[in-house]
Amino acid sequence: MLYTGKSILDVANAHRFAIPAFNISDWAMFTGIMDISEEKNAPVIIAIHPDEVSHITTDLLPAMHARAHRSSVPVAIHWDHGGTYEQIVQAIQAGFTSVMIDASLEPFEQNVALTRKVVEAAHAVGVQVEGELGTIGANDSYGESGAAEIIYTNVDDAVRFVEQTGVDSLAIAIGTSHGLYPAEKNPELRHDLLEQIKAAVGIPLVLHGGSSNPDGELSRAVELGVNKINISSDIKVAYHDRMREVLGTDRRLREPNAIQPECIAAMKVTAAEKIDLFGAAGKADLY
Repeated sequence: MLYTGKSILDVANAHRFAIPAFNISDWAMFTGIMDISEEKNAPVIIAIHPDEVSHITTDLLPAMHARAHRSSVPVAIHWDHGGTYEQIVQAIQAGFTSVMIDASLEPFEQNVALTRKVVEAAHAVGVQVEGELGTIGANDSYGESGAAEIIYTNVDDAVRFVEQTGVDSLAIAIGTSHGLYPAEKNPELRHDLLEQIKAAVGIPLVLHGGSSNPDGELSRAVELGVNKINISSDIKVAYHDRMREVLGTDRRLREPNAIQPECIAAMKVTAAEKIDLFGAAGKADLY
């Protein structure tokens, strides 16, 4: 069934688990993620950022709605990393049931002003809003925002931000980065900071840059109150690495049904691991 971001995340917040937000960039990835979520009986958020939207176009949204409505698990369709008010209006008109406005690189007051404007418009039509405070790092990220330096979310600022904007969920910066971490970089999340922010604001918290983080770091974050974790690079690497292998075996391969099934299967293995790690497996029964 199709859900709004708020209705799907409030349950995760109440029952202390995290819903994976899988960034998809084609129809095959979308159907594969839907299939594995149903197999695991897990709620899912389908995330699409503006670069991905430019590839698949919003024309795909009606088909995604149809698939979500007949699904056995809760599904939200989320516009990821919206940068402008105009983008968010486009997302709402296209049929996204959840939106993120990311003004985290702007000064605090400008971030508040833009986020509040988006909240007012989105809430008027029943759409949930995710804001971001602090900056996520950037590894090899492409198509997603990121900063050269991580600015950790301040607890007092988080309280003021939530009060002044009315956001339904908040993406916080506790040490993650978009993209895949280089071998020499070992991310260490500020779980102490996460615990303080959760106690102060109470609303669902979001972790961006979830790919390639150590499992123990992520599972601890879920225990301390993260309710949505974005996964993009990990599933795309699994999908496209297998595609390179398949295509490399026979240059005559050209039909999608001869190429993509193994790629989807590889992606589903990775997605299933995340669903289990975040404690989302079986949680569709709570809705």
